Formats: sequence, structure tokens, C-alpha cells
Amino acid sequence: MLDKVVGLIMLIVATTVFLYYTTWTLLMPFVDQGHPLHDLFPPRVWAIRIPVILILLGSAVVGSFLSMVMIRSNRKKAAKARAVEAGKKKA
Repeated sequence: MLDKVVGLIMLIVATTVFLYYTTWTLLMPFVDQGHPLHDLFPPRVWAIRIPVILILLGSAVVGSFLSMVMIRSNRKKAAKARAVEAGKKKA
């Protein structure tokens, strides 16, 4: 039951963010600058900056994760090779 509630909350948050961003980027350029609706949204330049920052951060996280996995995998292979080499020397 908890997973359904969490999924519903995530869906609602994602839909809200999508609708807000879509309204901000696609509809607000057609609204007059003096309209009070503009007070609900940040400056339009942030419509480009925010996704770029998120993409850069996401790429950094994914790249860090992949490099950590590759380093650990290489260490395991090296340890196995050392163990095999040590076994050959004993025999």
C-alpha cells in the first residue's frame, strides 16, 4: 500500500512540475509584461539555466557512479589475477 501512495505522490509532483514549467516556458511569453501572472514565475532566463544545471549535475553523478564501478571492478580483477599467480608459484 505504501508503494502505491509514494508512486501517486511522485506522479502528482512530476505532473505539477511539468505543467508549471510548460506554462512558464510556452505560455508566459504571450502574456503582457505588466500582468500580475508574471509574479508567479521567475525570469525567463532561468527556464534555460535550470535544465542545463540539472543535466550537468546528473551527468556528473552518472559519470562518478560509472567510474567508481569501473575502479572497483578493476580492483577485483587484479586481486583475482594475483591470487591465480600466487597459486601457480606454489605449485
